[in-house]
Amino acid sequence: MLTKQDKNQARQVRHDRVRRKVMGTTARPRLSVFRSNGHIYAQIVVDETGNTLAAASSLDSELKGQLKSGGNAEAAKAVGRAIARRALEKGVDQVVFDRGGYLYHGRVAALAEAAREAGLKF
Repeated sequence: MLTKQDKNQARQVRHDRVRRKVMGTTARPRLSVFRSNGHIYAQIVVDETGNTLAAASSLDSELKGQLKSGGNAEAAKAVGRAIARRALEKGVDQVVFDRGGYLYHGRVAALAEAAREAGLKF
């Protein structure tokens, strides 16, 4: 049986493999996703300069009051809408999606679909 540490190490290996190919540029920054059991986080990063242009999470004060739980698909959708809105305010409409080594399923997919519906292209 895999322990939590083994699963996270396997996820990190998958994430590193993807990160060798996925690079956030000024024209198309990277939308990076991290999820824990209790919350979900997203940020838009320009890897060329190392700058984070926008970030959103289920812990944000504007979202925290609306959400029953930070670790479900509804929270992921809210974070996806928030990150898209913040990116569009900064003038970013195209991104490269970095799923962080997680399966494109459940909360990660919900965040991505909500960000697409809110106007981000990837």
